[in-house]
Amino acid sequence: MTADAASLRSRLAAEGLGSALLVAIVVGSGIMGERMAAGNGAIALLANSAATGCGLFALILIFAPVSGAHFNPLVSFVFALRGALPPRIAAAYAIAQLAGALAGVAWAHAMFELSPWTASAHARTGPAQWLAEATATFGLVVTILGCARYGIVALAAAVGAYIAAAYWFTASTSFANPVVTIARALTPTFSGIRPSDVAAFVAAQSAGALIASLFWRGIDAERASP
Repeated sequence: MTADAASLRSRLAAEGLGSALLVAIVVGSGIMGERMAAGNGAIALLANSAATGCGLFALILIFAPVSGAHFNPLVSFVFALRGALPPRIAAAYAIAQLAGALAGVAWAHAMFELSPWTASAHARTGPAQWLAEATATFGLVVTILGCARYGIVALAAAVGAYIAAAYWFTASTSFANPVVTIARALTPTFSGIRPSDVAAFVAAQSAGALIASLFWRGIDAERASP
């Protein structure tokens, strides 16, 4: 095996495991929060958002030196659009991220004695929800592009803080990630989404990421101008 092949294998493993752990955190904390909140949705969401924000901070610190810690195909494709990641690597990342996300649902369910995958019945649809997903993803991409210059620790803190905040200021509770959205369609718990609602969420997320990429490209061009 060549050094490049070994490096790519390590990067894909990091993206797959990181995505699995991220989804396990999202789904598992949603289950625990809902069970302990005794019907109080605000407490359940607080637990879910805090666990996700803290989990992202740790996961980015762990995996950023290996793969960049994208855990999100839209982040990978934004970097590909910017010429920072070859398109074929971005596509390979997306496959690893999806496989990891699906494994993460089963992982969380196993810890709570649930079936590995069960379709969700949690309706999340409509223009407000779609706008929320576009907004959440736009903000995530801008946070990553804007904070990458400050180093891994600052980036990890910024992304974790942004996602924790976006749970609360968006109507959709900020999925902001296609593979996480697909995976969450397979949990009937607090964090789930109906499979029929996934495509519109992914379309809105993709639009938000593309707009963010174009917006930041414009800012970079203005900064580079004399």
